[in-house]
Amino acid sequence: MKLTTAIKLGSLLLLAALASGAHAQMDHGKRMAAKAELGTAAALDPQGRLWIASKEQAAGSPAQYVVLQSSPDMGASWSAPRRIQQEPEAVAADGESRPKLAFGSQGQIYIAYTKPLGKPYTGEIRFVRSLDGGQTFSAPVTVHRNRDEITHRFESMIVDREGRIHIAWIDKRDIELAKARKQAYRGAAIYYAVSDDAGASFKGDYKAADHSCECCRIAMALTPQGKAVAMWRHVFEPNVRDHALRELTPDGAPPPLQRASFDDWHIDACPHHGPALAFGADGKRHQTWFGVRGEAGGVFYGVADADGKLGQVQQLGSAQAEHADVLVDGKTITLVWKQFDGKATAIWGRRSTDNGLNWTSGVLASSRGNSDQPHLLATPAGAFLLWRTQDEGVRILPAIPATSATGTLP
Repeated sequence: MKLTTAIKLGSLLLLAALASGAHAQMDHGKRMAAKAELGTAAALDPQGRLWIASKEQAAGSPAQYVVLQSSPDMGASWSAPRRIQQEPEAVAADGESRPKLAFGSQGQIYIAYTKPLGKPYTGEIRFVRSLDGGQTFSAPVTVHRNRDEITHRFESMIVDREGRIHIAWIDKRDIELAKARKQAYRGAAIYYAVSDDAGASFKGDYKAADHSCECCRIAMALTPQGKAVAMWRHVFEPNVRDHALRELTPDGAPPPLQRASFDDWHIDACPHHGPALAFGADGKRHQTWFGVRGEAGGVFYGVADADGKLGQVQQLGSAQAEHADVLVDGKTITLVWKQFDGKATAIWGRRSTDNGLNWTSGVLASSRGNSDQPHLLATPAGAFLLWRTQDEGVRILPAIPATSATGTLP
């Protein structure tokens, strides 16, 4: 990487750190401490009710919980936060980590989260479920069989069309094995587990890939055929931090790994920026990611055809853009990303209703305080933005730019 690119990247990452502070206070309920972590997940249940999962830590207390809230009116009003654990335990809910939330076809509620352990950068992937609409919750269980005090972090979860729960995470057990054998090992690994009994038990640990990046979130999406696919920042030889993807099969025998981005970004560090992934009904793969392409650094968007060939890549926003998300619904493609201008953070949106031929773009929301990453929600009324900020709390907004410019992407 050239010196000028390295300097630009350093400035970009510094601005990103300033823009994405992890601590804030939730406005509804006033249950969160003044410095609560902002990482929040959201999902709609089969009846269309919106739920969010976040972290609670009472002021002046080390006790931590995952809490659930629901809204019948897309965020206009909220239920009181409900703790899912009987006893407190550590919960990761900032940056690339946050509790994960999903639903089964019969309304089962599934929650996954990382429980940090005593040593730095170590953790366990925990799972809790409710079979009665959130009235009661199972005791937390650790998803993976490996119980070493190492990295099991940055989990992602998805439920496939057969009702199977797939949970993937970043795992460093292979680094420890390599050290014992005095062998080199780049990065970490991607492992996953699968439940085919509504979370009563999990099968695994299945390895999806060696040599993942260490701290970038994993994106997961379903193909038109309903298969679970994971995308992550990979470490290609000799130390190129591009992206890879792979189908996560229920039997732990996934098909060959595919390369998903081709920036050729040589960097001996983890950027702490994971990708986003969505599939259209036509089989095309839509993806966003953070990287450096030549002299350009920032967030990029690309579409791969049904055979996996990536087409033209577009840069989203300025060099300060970060943490993008993508959603595809029929011919409508929605993109959002976070962008800091040195004083305030804005969420930009870009939307096409004709499969990407023409786009409208503009600012969806802004805040001068700390904020979480933006997330897109698929609803019967179209795409909505979920954004949690220090000053405004949880915001649910239609992902349609209020002021926009129309045109074909360059």
